[in-house]
Amino acid sequence: MNGLLRGYWCECWTQNLSEDRQPTLHASFDAHSAAQADRWIAIALRTISPALDAAASEQTWEWLYEGRIDTRRALLRSEPCSVTVNQADTHITWTARPVIFLPLAHRQGIELPACTNDFKPHATD
Repeated sequence: MNGLLRGYWCECWTQNLSEDRQPTLHASFDAHSAAQADRWIAIALRTISPALDAAASEQTWEWLYEGRIDTRRALLRSEPCSVTVNQADTHITWTARPVIFLPLAHRQGIELPACTNDFKPHATD
């Protein structure tokens, strides 16, 4: 394709439902394979899981153990997908969708999504 590369554009969004505001983009990532896109989401979920309440943590681990394979399959079929975790009034959503990267749009470096730093460990009673 003359320098054009197929890949996946991944994003992490949050939306506080108790406020009348648009969702906020916290991170984006250019993955070059379905496995890399899937792994980006999985790493973020594993990283924030200790900070989540019990219900959100259960959602997280359910996707990691059961839903992740469906996400990978969808990405391999070039279908967009998303994973959402609900923490109190906040929805945290990771998306991955197939794209064609232009050479000038390439970014350097692979890091954890910035949204992993936005969550603090959940206090237990």
